[in-house]
Amino acid sequence: MRLPRWTAYPALATVAVLLLTAVPKRVPARPAAGVAAKVIAGEGATTHPRLVVLGIDGLDPEILADVIARHPEGMKNFRALIADGGGVQSLGTSTPPQSPVAWSNFITGRNPGGHGVFDFIHRSPKTYSPVPSTVTESAAGHVSLPGSYRFPTSSGGDSNRTGRAFWTVLGDAGVPSDVWRMPINFPVEPGQGWSFPGMMTPAVDSAYGLPTFYTTDPGPQHLGQEKVIALRVVRGVARTMILGPENAFKDPPEGQAHSDRSQAAVDFYVDEEAGAVAIVVEGAQPLVMEAGAWSDFVPVTFSMLPLGMSDMAGIVRFYVRSITPELEIYASPVNVDPRAPIQPVSAPDEASAELAELIGLYYTQGMAEDVNGLKDHMLTDAEFMSQAALVYEERGRMLDVALEHFMDRKEGGLLFFYYSSVDLSMHMMWRHADRLHPYHDESLAAEDSSDWSGRPGSTWSDVIDDLYLRMDPVLGKVRQRIGSETAIMVMSDHGFAPYRRKFALNTWLLENGYLALKDEFKRELPEDDPSYAPVFIQAAVDWSKTRAYGIGFNGLYINRADRESEGIVKAADAPALLAEIKSKLEELRDTDGTPVVLRADLATVVYNGERLAEAPDILVGYNTNYGNSDEASLGRVPHAVLSDNRGGTFNGSHLMAPEVVQGTLLTNFPITLEDPRLEDLTLSILHHYGVAPEPKMDGRVAFK
Repeated sequence: MRLPRWTAYPALATVAVLLLTAVPKRVPARPAAGVAAKVIAGEGATTHPRLVVLGIDGLDPEILADVIARHPEGMKNFRALIADGGGVQSLGTSTPPQSPVAWSNFITGRNPGGHGVFDFIHRSPKTYSPVPSTVTESAAGHVSLPGSYRFPTSSGGDSNRTGRAFWTVLGDAGVPSDVWRMPINFPVEPGQGWSFPGMMTPAVDSAYGLPTFYTTDPGPQHLGQEKVIALRVVRGVARTMILGPENAFKDPPEGQAHSDRSQAAVDFYVDEEAGAVAIVVEGAQPLVMEAGAWSDFVPVTFSMLPLGMSDMAGIVRFYVRSITPELEIYASPVNVDPRAPIQPVSAPDEASAELAELIGLYYTQGMAEDVNGLKDHMLTDAEFMSQAALVYEERGRMLDVALEHFMDRKEGGLLFFYYSSVDLSMHMMWRHADRLHPYHDESLAAEDSSDWSGRPGSTWSDVIDDLYLRMDPVLGKVRQRIGSETAIMVMSDHGFAPYRRKFALNTWLLENGYLALKDEFKRELPEDDPSYAPVFIQAAVDWSKTRAYGIGFNGLYINRADRESEGIVKAADAPALLAEIKSKLEELRDTDGTPVVLRADLATVVYNGERLAEAPDILVGYNTNYGNSDEASLGRVPHAVLSDNRGGTFNGSHLMAPEVVQGTLLTNFPITLEDPRLEDLTLSILHHYGVAPEPKMDGRVAFK
């Protein structure tokens, strides 16, 4: 038997008593200047050549070139690297250009038909429901125990990706590799070195991490949100709780499909006269905070069984928005405590605790920048960017440790280090720099942003430039520490583009006769209608009359009789139907005549490999400005086929046709391919160390 990994993480055994919040410690002193240069020159020569790969998610080659032209003094390290290499080069991204897909291409050197990750969201052909793309689907069960308790069991929860990680292949050949915050590296894949997971690593309380907002006056924008908690201050104290994961050891209440969330007590002691609030988490030292302040991480424990027989450790940090006239406090998603993880968040296991000893407690969840906090109106744009700044600063401390660990290793080898700052911040803040965006607010865009950017006179309209400018000192730190002769590569998984218009794939399929609803269902009403309610295909669709449906940001599936549980399309009829839908999508125009879809790729044409049968039948490649709506991506049938993107979601994106959002490649050594792709980098890294590629890798050698 095995416990579920993905959402609840119930403990198998007692977790040790939590330590007090770690105080950040100074990173070990760097070796004297010139040590790296001596190693490169031959003194203490390494067994394996050193190569540093800096992965900057979402770095766009055209935007990068424009920012360098506008701010040459602020981008001197990028300019120096460009001068050493061959300029800013486009890097072929994945189809579709989604982060889990693209990074899986890079990790395995395979296309999605080989590694099996096709989208952020896959679907179950049995239930037509969305399922996670990067871990195997769980089949939950339980063994009944006396009283209201049970022992949860499941299958699934392992990595859904096929193909060995390149650093594992290098490790088997004796080449050490340190891999920091690599997306889609959960469960953690080991190598001969340190390995830390990034994007798609769950929080304790949920798969992607859900923040909590405590307030004495919940607004209508928070109606029905589980993790918006109304406070009542009595004699200066508000007693409440931190919500943890569902307690899979408890029987669900009658009439509910899931168990209630576990809880940990937290009290807020308010002193309006002093303008401060004391936050007391059960078992942790009190925090005294003023309005506008962020706390460090605080340990929190969730008891799953009586008498502490199965406790779960997490960490949470707070932001005090206001104390009066309303008390408003944000709490981060509950992150895995790296000192006592319920499942390893590093390889070797003890590395996560070692890192916490060096830099203090840190974000372990995959998407550390809290986009959900901004989407759900728990943070303002400026507050979101202040939280993102905490992540950026934390990554800087991690990078210091990573460089020391890498350069202290006399054998040499590979260092990969990942930054999410550009990608996740541009998703949410693009509108401020885009005056044509329907969600652009000129007054917000004109607000001063210099406290965040550190650049006098900057406003939020400059946010894209400033995000790129913040990457230059990161590159400078790497170049200074490793020396000018060490091979360095800066790469991204994809680029970026505006997302101004939302497309509803399922609604388009409905209007074109490919999807049919049951008689008692209609498409969703407009969102401002008082009777508005979501309409999901799982309940609403008449599968006996439906030939195609959409799940995921770019995925379209045929309702095949030999694959779906209620399929009707015969295998012999599928090619003609796919050709028809492909043609109609590529002919689709907006009201002004703009193409909505640049290309509708057939999986059988763009993919190869043993996982091809699991892929969406069509990968919808949207034009710049367009993308499948969040609602349609989750299998809903929104009111309109096309609508303006006016908030509540990303306003910049890359979930489009690959040619719209190519990635970026910069090196201080020659690239021999004119059209390098992500998979080529994988093969080239192996070739750089004289390691044979895995038999099913797709790439070519791009450098020697």
